[in-house]
Amino acid sequence: MSLVELLHVLENGWSDSMSLNVRLALAGLLRSLVVIAALLFIPAWSLTYWQGWIYVAIMGAASAAIILYLAKHDDALIGRRLKAGPIAEKEKSQKIILAFTSVAGIILILVPGFDYRWQWSHVPVALVSTGFAGVALGFVIMFLVFRENSFSSAIVEVAKDQTVVSTGPYALVRHPMYVGVILLFLATPLALGSWWAFLPAIILSAMIAVRLIDEERFLGRNLPGYDAYRADVRYRLVPGLW
Repeated sequence: MSLVELLHVLENGWSDSMSLNVRLALAGLLRSLVVIAALLFIPAWSLTYWQGWIYVAIMGAASAAIILYLAKHDDALIGRRLKAGPIAEKEKSQKIILAFTSVAGIILILVPGFDYRWQWSHVPVALVSTGFAGVALGFVIMFLVFRENSFSSAIVEVAKDQTVVSTGPYALVRHPMYVGVILLFLATPLALGSWWAFLPAIILSAMIAVRLIDEERFLGRNLPGYDAYRADVRYRLVPGLW
């Protein structure tokens, strides 16, 4: 079966028991993994880039596991997560932030491939393993957020029946999803064996901080009870620090 045929099956009826949201999410995941692999292995110009293979495998396995969990427990959340990216954003400020974030994200994946090809970095295997663990932990944190908050949309919006969530990871920091995302960004350079990739990773993390500050302004205006929650949970990302 060709890649095009597989995508068609996923989108149009791989299993009668799967909702359209699940099929679209799995198809989107497959497309994303193909793009990530291309961004890694074409610059590397080698299929022996073992860090890249493990990275793609972790990304794919973790993402698929989350989708299949939500397929049983929260199909509506999958539908919300399908709306993503600068075009899907409704707020102009968020469109701009996500546009720059998308470019930085592409660079984060491109740099390690070139690094591998021209041997700019020499990252010990132990640190590469630590990077893989960090990537996996980032997904665990995101999973905990999805399990706790059915309204954790991929774009900045407030659903009609949305309420403030203050339990689970939200009792510790106001933006636990971004904690997982930033950990994933910062672990990626180690996992892919590239010191140079820390430059786009740090830029991406800073962009996430800008995004969440702008998002808090939006939520304060549009989500009843958010200001009281913000007063109760003082820290955005790191307890005791920020």
